Amino acid sequence: MLQSVINVLYRYPKARLVHFNRFGGYFNYRKILRGQKQMQQASNSLPPVQSALDGLPVYFLTGKKYLYQTLFCIQSLTKVSQVSFKFILVDDGSFDHELIERINTQLPGADVITRQMINQNLNNVLPQHQYPVLHHKRKVYPHIKKLTDVHTIPGREWKLVLDSDMMFWANPLTLIKWLKQPESPLYMLDCQDSYGYSIELMEQLCGQTIPQLLNVGTIGLNSKAINWDNLESWTKALEEKEGSSYYLEQALTAMLLAGVDAAILPADEYIVNPNAREIDERTATLHHYVDLSKEGYFKKAWRKYI
Repeated sequence: MLQSVINVLYRYPKARLVHFNRFGGYFNYRKILRGQKQMQQASNSLPPVQSALDGLPVYFLTGKKYLYQTLFCIQSLTKVSQVSFKFILVDDGSFDHELIERINTQLPGADVITRQMINQNLNNVLPQHQYPVLHHKRKVYPHIKKLTDVHTIPGREWKLVLDSDMMFWANPLTLIKWLKQPESPLYMLDCQDSYGYSIELMEQLCGQTIPQLLNVGTIGLNSKAINWDNLESWTKALEEKEGSSYYLEQALTAMLLAGVDAAILPADEYIVNPNAREIDERTATLHHYVDLSKEGYFKKAWRKYI
């Protein structure tokens, strides 16, 4: 009881204050939230983007909280590129009839992978009795669905998954070249190693050298090459030894690609956490708006496409 009182009266407010201060104080943080709300509202008026039946396939794990970001990301990609894309939207667990209708209206022709379809795919590829840890993580850690729910979809072996909180500012030629002929995994570089686990433990478990600075905002993998038994045992061992982490999915992907010859997107063109000047000048091809760059994302970036 005493611990709960301490948390409510001291620790939680202190943590919130630290969070506000990272973004320039409480009042500036309120401006960021206001920009986010305006972006959500503006997404309803974005013009439809036709998803081509024979277009280059691009996957998004999305849902009620993130569809507005997905729509802006897709809008930006189609504005700067001359090729056709096939968009596949994978239910993060929050799809309902209204959301699917909105997808059909604003992304006509897009594939919608529903919860029912995902459950069938999981039963076929990852039966719960064989993979209890991965099934548990799906319930408490949605990020892992970028692996489990996307890469159990039958059909295409190579799949490119994009995070929704990104925007394209120039024609992504390197990305498109990979989509046209994928031969090895693809990823973008982070601004720092963000794996949530010690490199020593990760390398001990996978037996290979972990790639540096891997970021899964843009990630291309061959579904057939994923060793699900390894992911099950690695997840269990990582959490038993070093606890749970927000970055588990990124750590697991780095372990999958340890010792693998992969294509890496140029860090000066595909930028994770762009600074304020880059957000204003937009000299890069792609921005992935994580951490402090959320301010520029919600206050400025999306308005360029309105």
